Amino acid sequence: MASPSKSNAIAELRDRIADLEGQNTLVRKALAFGIAAIDSRLPNGGLSLGGLHEIAGGGNGAIDGAAAAHFAAGIAARTRGKVLWCVTRQDLFAPALEQAGLAADRVVYVEAGDDKTLLACMEEGLRHGGLGAVVGEIARLSMTASRRLQLAAEGTGTIGIALRRWRRQAEAMDFGQPTAALTRWRISALPSRPLPVPGVGRARWLVELIRARAGESLDIEVEACDGSGHLGLPAELADRSAAAGGWRHSAAS
Repeated sequence: MASPSKSNAIAELRDRIADLEGQNTLVRKALAFGIAAIDSRLPNGGLSLGGLHEIAGGGNGAIDGAAAAHFAAGIAARTRGKVLWCVTRQDLFAPALEQAGLAADRVVYVEAGDDKTLLACMEEGLRHGGLGAVVGEIARLSMTASRRLQLAAEGTGTIGIALRRWRRQAEAMDFGQPTAALTRWRISALPSRPLPVPGVGRARWLVELIRARAGESLDIEVEACDGSGHLGLPAELADRSAAAGGWRHSAAS
């Protein structure tokens, strides 16, 4: 018969394993994207509020970096309340955020001198509890720092977004390091669909869900956030999904 201390140790070990596998994840409110192909890969059917999420651009420098910022703005736009946006560089184009549905009067900007100060501002914002979202443009994000942000977000139910930006390409290697974030996304710009008349079509992105705690990875082509912060499915993909849904309905009848 196992001793009480040994039984407690085994129970503790099981809990730790369950945490690593996502089985003990708290039931959180979720912010749905409204695209079944994405929401079905995420626990609770959407992006968990009260958690930290990482977003980075793909390999095309400033172009993909702008797409990643636009993606983050679309998420923040669909929350309620003010949004704290922390930066270390004065190169954020505020009108672009409004195109993603994030109105200027909802955003409070904080310029931090370095990553350490920026992380402190993010943590303070997440602990405040009265904000809709906290976004921080950060280069390096350690497990310890991300864990503090995750715990702060859990405590108030505020969504935190670590928007990964690098001054040098060598710093991008840090994006592969483990963190406590619930999800990790990579956004790459794609050519927009040609229009039948002169003009520029709605921007398109390749959205990659690289990691999701208790969820599944994904890569999907979408149309960029509209004025309400929502993504769209390209017409050909939407038609294909509708046809597949109709086929399943007919088969079940």
